[in-house]
Amino acid sequence: MTESRWPDERLIVAAQRGDLDSIAALVSGSHPNIKRFAHSLCATPEDAEDAAQEAMIILYRKIGMLRASGALASWMFRIVRNECLRRARLRWRDQPAHEAAVVASAEDEVLRRLEAGRVAAAVAALPLDQRQVLIMRDLQGYSGPMVADALGLSTAAMKSRLHRARAAVQQSLRKEHDERN
Repeated sequence: MTESRWPDERLIVAAQRGDLDSIAALVSGSHPNIKRFAHSLCATPEDAEDAAQEAMIILYRKIGMLRASGALASWMFRIVRNECLRRARLRWRDQPAHEAAVVASAEDEVLRRLEAGRVAAAVAALPLDQRQVLIMRDLQGYSGPMVADALGLSTAAMKSRLHRARAAVQQSLRKEHDERN
C-alpha cells in the first residue's frame, strides 16, 4: 500500500492566511489521505464517502482555525473519526432491537460489560499521547507507519508510546485485580 504525503507546511500556512489557490491545493492534496482515514474508520463505504466529503468541507471552511500547521493530519483524523462515529450512532439508533437469544445469559453480558468498562477506564486514564497511539493501533487497527504519520511522530516514537501505553493498561488491570482478591 502506498501512503500519500500530506501537503507541505508552506502550503498549509498560505492556506491558513486565506490564499484561495493554496486552500484549493490543500484540499485536493489532502483528499486521498482523508478518504483513506474515512474508509478505514466508517462502517460502510457510503458512510466513508459522506464522512470524507464532510471533512473536506470543514477543511475548506476552517483551515484558519488550525493552530499548528504540522497538526493537519491529526486534526483531519479527528474530524473524520467524529463524523464516522456520528454516522455509526445514527445507524445503530435506527437498527431494530437485538433478539434476546443472541446473548448467552444476562450474567455473561454483565460480566462482559464490567470487563469492558475496566479496560475502557484503564485506557481513559492514560496520558493523551499514549491513549491516541493505543486506540489508533490496537483498537482501530492502523499500521504503525500510518499511526506515526497521522500523529506526526517517528515510527520509533510511536512504538515507544504504544509500549508504554500497553504496559500501563496491563499494570492498571493487574492492580485492580489484586485489590479485588
